[in-house]
Amino acid sequence: MRTTTRAGLYVRVSSGSQDTKAQESALRTYAQSRGWSVVHVYADKISGARDSRPALDALMAACRQRKLDIALVWKFDRWGRSLRHLIASMEELKRLGVAFVSATEGIDTTVPSGELVFAVIAALAQFERTLIGERVKAGIAEAKRNGKRLGRPPIRPLSAAEVQKIRAARRKGATLRRLASEFRTSLWAVHQACRS
Repeated sequence: MRTTTRAGLYVRVSSGSQDTKAQESALRTYAQSRGWSVVHVYADKISGARDSRPALDALMAACRQRKLDIALVWKFDRWGRSLRHLIASMEELKRLGVAFVSATEGIDTTVPSGELVFAVIAALAQFERTLIGERVKAGIAEAKRNGKRLGRPPIRPLSAAEVQKIRAARRKGATLRRLASEFRTSLWAVHQACRS
């Protein structure tokens, strides 16, 4: 039975001319003070805004393979591209049973106070997602009120006679796909014709 806590250290600098050694040294000292075994140091020399960071991707892969118990980082901004990315990756770590620790900011999900901070951050992120959703819905409603057509325009508009033919064929069992092909229009247009 394994008793050693396995830590993966993540360090990042924004450019190739900078060095990760200071972060790595501080994180090794921190891990040692907590009695954790450093399994691997994952180092990126790349902007935090980039979608793909090879070392961070490798650390997450190690977590998914249950090779780590803790992901240790110097600061939040070294880890997350955005609040959304930070929360998503922390939620994944939580599902995997891997703790997240930010050494200089006191965020440590191995202890109850760290769990509380994470819960507050996650709640704020959910609040942000809800606000965005409400703004999108309000924008769509306003566009409809102003008579703007939403969605992709039809391949071609159907005449009233074509709509009647589509409905009659549908009642006789024709598939929507066959009707769309026959009338040279989209499945959605045929579906709408059958509904109206």
